[in-house]
Amino acid sequence: MSNLRFNGKVAVITGAGAGLGRAYALLFASRGAKVVVNDLGGDPHGGGTGQKAADGVVNEIKQAGGTAVANYDSVTEGSKIIKTALDNYGRVDILVNNAGILRDKSFANLTEDDWDIIQNVHLKGSFKTTQAAFPVMKKQGYGRIIMTSSGSGLYGNFGQANYSAAKTGVVGLANTLAIEGAAKNVYCNVIVPTAGSRLTQGLLPEDLYQELKPELIAPVVAYLCHESCQENGTIIESAAGWAGKSQIYRSKGCLIRQRITDPATIESVQANWPEITNMKNAVPLVSLSASRVALVEKLEYLRKGEQTPTSSSEGALFTFSSKDLILYALGVGASVQNPEELKLLYENHQNFSVIPSFYILPSMHAVTSFRRLNTIPGKTISLENMLHGEQYLEIYNSPPEAGTLLNNPKIVETLDKGSGAAIVTDINSYNEQGALIMRNQCVSFAIGAGNFGGPRTGKKIVPCVPKPDRKPDLSLSYKTTIDQAALYRLSGDTNPLHIDPNFSAIAGYETPILHGLCTLGISVRLVMGAFASYDQKLFRAVKARFTKVVIPGQTLRIDMWRNGNRIHFETVVVENGTAAIAGAYVDLNAIKTGIIQNKVTASTLKSDAVFEYINDQIKVQPDQAKSVNGIFLVKITKDGEIVKEWTMDLKLASIYEGAGQDVKPNTTLVVSDDDFVELAVGKLNPQQAFLKGKLKVTGNIMLAQKLGPLLKAAPKL
Repeated sequence: MSNLRFNGKVAVITGAGAGLGRAYALLFASRGAKVVVNDLGGDPHGGGTGQKAADGVVNEIKQAGGTAVANYDSVTEGSKIIKTALDNYGRVDILVNNAGILRDKSFANLTEDDWDIIQNVHLKGSFKTTQAAFPVMKKQGYGRIIMTSSGSGLYGNFGQANYSAAKTGVVGLANTLAIEGAAKNVYCNVIVPTAGSRLTQGLLPEDLYQELKPELIAPVVAYLCHESCQENGTIIESAAGWAGKSQIYRSKGCLIRQRITDPATIESVQANWPEITNMKNAVPLVSLSASRVALVEKLEYLRKGEQTPTSSSEGALFTFSSKDLILYALGVGASVQNPEELKLLYENHQNFSVIPSFYILPSMHAVTSFRRLNTIPGKTISLENMLHGEQYLEIYNSPPEAGTLLNNPKIVETLDKGSGAAIVTDINSYNEQGALIMRNQCVSFAIGAGNFGGPRTGKKIVPCVPKPDRKPDLSLSYKTTIDQAALYRLSGDTNPLHIDPNFSAIAGYETPILHGLCTLGISVRLVMGAFASYDQKLFRAVKARFTKVVIPGQTLRIDMWRNGNRIHFETVVVENGTAAIAGAYVDLNAIKTGIIQNKVTASTLKSDAVFEYINDQIKVQPDQAKSVNGIFLVKITKDGEIVKEWTMDLKLASIYEGAGQDVKPNTTLVVSDDDFVELAVGKLNPQQAFLKGKLKVTGNIMLAQKLGPLLKAAPKL
């Protein structure tokens, strides 16, 4: 595990003369930060001033070899505290609002002075100090802010009405700062510590007080302030070496009127109170925007005279981490055998990337939990009779690589196809700040639900696009493993059809079939590798129609046609020649050409190993390849038919499968799979092969002779 440092960072800690603040200051300084130690030097109830507390901590830091300066101002004059940081160190990167006092009294005995001084120190002090630091952090493009709340603020506590109100107030302040600062990499979080300090000494049993060491909370705060931590707008409770996230939850609730014209009455509230307060399937509130989206959807149901959906009106939440991204990548065939795919499998890779089709999973989770299937009068639809017909995904804003998405499914049209019904569901996904991130569209086919008199064609489906009427610009292959479906189902689709032989037999299949979305994920992975260097930022959209099933162990060939920034593709099962995915395309924001690699393929051709080996050697000695100064197109035949093409662009020291669309070869070679291997291992002389017709060469024949040294470097198969 790497040693997390704060070198070059400036941390301002308020109330740092003792307890938690002292622990924070010492830890930040020990990890390389320059620290401003602020402490007014008063007593726990807000009386008095002094310099001894701050000076003592500064001396501790300096004696340990760290850098620190003291500040003795009140947090109500927060600009002076931040000025100390700027005057001494020229910047401020971290602000921990920790200063606090207590004036505990029962509510009935609370004076206005008791109220005001607590609000001034805790809430106004956090406001004033943060307001001074916030524009500096935004201009820098970096900042980490910690607000300090308490259990009293979250849950209330007898005798602490003033303190509880202030501590709840800083939570609201932090929520808004998290939103306003996010775009400039300024994050704000809340710590809820339970620690032994001068504020809690005498209030807690002695044995418990001794275990609540501030040093056990300091690492939690420090991590929240590290540049590697992407947490924002989060409440973290911590005590005694434990930490956990706190969140506000809301019940599903229910509408207390049936139509938009109906009034809301006290009696209707009473009648629905059990459902209003039922927390069995409560969901966390991720943002005000998401809450408003849910309200708008409820009003739409009222205007249309529909019943409220039985699923959560807030939508389905989908929480994931880098582990889920990696598991998905493995499920769709990514492998460390292909060095270019390491970025898909290693969360600490400097270019860690996501296979974009992963972001279909949140929508499928939402559709599965969205139980409004019986939308056709007189028809009963069950999940067993539902087939996944088409899928569309479009990314609007950069999706997170970890966190929670709120996914709102909505049936936009139902089409009568005679033998069944096509149900078109749009799913909008929002991040934790309420921003719309992506849109999925799932077209499901309900077998036996047709002939209900509805429209046959609709206007809402994002259409598939026929493939171009020409040979593919590139074809890449991947041989699925016998365990492909068993691995992919761990990403969330646990339908027994894909693993249970008995269940698949009932469904009419001799063996469990591969998930259609797994086939799509494999296809998108290969397209992204070929035309985008696996750069998820270049991805915009994908559309596909599922046409035939794939059996784990079969080989997929993805034929691709480039048309500007759109890559049309068709996924074919090699063993039977049928298309499993048709009418499909990936839209990219830009194309990265010249990086098409075939190390992601798993074909059975012997010559593949030769090309891959030569490619590895070229990477080690690119100058030797560039000295040839030629571009070769090698067409590999089997049983007299061309089965694969390779481009050897030695001008760029690059080898990849397929004929590059924008690359014109100097020399074209046609040779069988077996003969090419014979040439590579030296068992077949190139001149004799040419004279006997085993090797056909067109274009610059003399240039072909320069390939000899490269072929001789191939492995002895």
